[in-house]
Amino acid sequence: MEFAMHIYGFILKVLSFMITPILAVRAFFVHQKPLPPIKSEYIKCSASELARKIRKQEVTCERIVRAFIVRCREVNPVLNAISENRFCNAIDEAHTIDQMIDSGVKTEEELERDTPLLGVPFTVKESCGLKGMRFSVGCTLRDGMKAMENGAAVEKLVKAGAIPILVSNTPELCCSIETYNFITGRTNNPYNRFRTSGGSSGGEAALLGSGASVIGIGSDMGGSIRVPAMFNGVYGHKPTPGIIDLTGHFPLDPSPDFQKVLCIGPMTRYAEDLTPMFKILAGDKASSLNLDHKVPVNNLNVFYLDNCGYPLGNNQPTREIKKKIHQAVNHFKSKSCKCEKADLPEWDDSTEISLASFFGSILKSVNKTLNNMSIKFSLPHEAVKFILGAPTFTLATIHFTALLTFKAFIPKKRREMYVVEAETLKKKLTNLLKDNGVLLCPTSAQPAFYHGLFPLKQTLTCQAFLFNILHLPATNVPLGLNSQGLPIGLQVVAGPGQDKLCFQVAEELEAAFGGWVPPPSSY
Repeated sequence: MEFAMHIYGFILKVLSFMITPILAVRAFFVHQKPLPPIKSEYIKCSASELARKIRKQEVTCERIVRAFIVRCREVNPVLNAISENRFCNAIDEAHTIDQMIDSGVKTEEELERDTPLLGVPFTVKESCGLKGMRFSVGCTLRDGMKAMENGAAVEKLVKAGAIPILVSNTPELCCSIETYNFITGRTNNPYNRFRTSGGSSGGEAALLGSGASVIGIGSDMGGSIRVPAMFNGVYGHKPTPGIIDLTGHFPLDPSPDFQKVLCIGPMTRYAEDLTPMFKILAGDKASSLNLDHKVPVNNLNVFYLDNCGYPLGNNQPTREIKKKIHQAVNHFKSKSCKCEKADLPEWDDSTEISLASFFGSILKSVNKTLNNMSIKFSLPHEAVKFILGAPTFTLATIHFTALLTFKAFIPKKRREMYVVEAETLKKKLTNLLKDNGVLLCPTSAQPAFYHGLFPLKQTLTCQAFLFNILHLPATNVPLGLNSQGLPIGLQVVAGPGQDKLCFQVAEELEAAFGGWVPPPSSY
């Protein structure tokens, strides 16, 4: 345990405890503009179901795309989740697809084989690159930049027949657990607009949670898919590294360490869409993953952890989140699965392991990104500019850089120890989980927090971040709403290359607990 780091974390917890009631009172007395109710029956269909309906000509692709565009226009004034749209182009592409299907040039079976998501609209986190769309990633120094080509992941979905309709909002340079930047502003949570949608895939998650999207592409360097997915009540998967091509993402560094930590992955409203999306995104590598092979449920070994490491500086799971984890475990017990609490002493150091392993390659990448934008980032200079009200960068980027600069108060020799501990933990988990085991643990210790509290909530994501460091696949699974009407859930972790187990467990828990719950049309 790092005493200085945990004292710092404890101070943040105390400040959060003091400030949160003030923000809650403010939210109570200020009217919240409600989200309109979902009107189209197609909005509540999974992507797989929509693709089947389009192939069978039960509904036109254009009608589906228009329904989602209408929903986007309804919710975005409340959410501010859209960075830039391509609605007109999407309608034209949908019309072309309908003409092709009408022509009968391909049979229904051929359409499914060649273009499994034909006609299904999807959304893209701005950092993943969608040709012709905004590619500033929330940074004023990149304002006006457009993506010259589709990112590799986007291109695979397009070739599978899906239609991109927009790019979604991100924090500046993806450097925050709250989605806010100086170009497109702050994204709100569909379940409570005074709360964050998370980050850095917060725009994407908010659109999915509100019913304005059914599938999307996000990126995850430290929980950036899974934490927003939990905050907005949807599914989000961080893959085993190296499976999904990162080409076209910004920021991106060529160093192997960086490319093992950053992953692009699917975000969905329904669990059944995780596997087909992942097959498409994995491309040629999908065949080696046996994604269609189902382990019999009663052969699953289910391990669990219901805490977030050493308690002093870390936020611990709320009572309702812990209860959901135990309910999930009890469900698998009822299916005759072997279930037990994981014996992992290293879990107590999960925050230290995550942060110590993060410093080297990521710090170099941040500096390289700033240098590529022809600016030398000086932390004291940028901090003074922020205080004087003339910042170049958001507080989140300054805060993120400060954490890296001060190495989270972990001395160099101790950092090396935690890097070794990370390798030990990875080996333990790999041997424990094998090819039929999963670990259920918190995605985030708490549900979505009030806007502006992100500097005080950094440890919320450390247990998600840990699995980026350990290079293990992990999926957020929504498990309903808490007593405040906010989404809560857990993450399912599997062994290297066992992404299919995450999807199988997600489907099992969706059947048991209901999955995505539409946000109320009034608060």
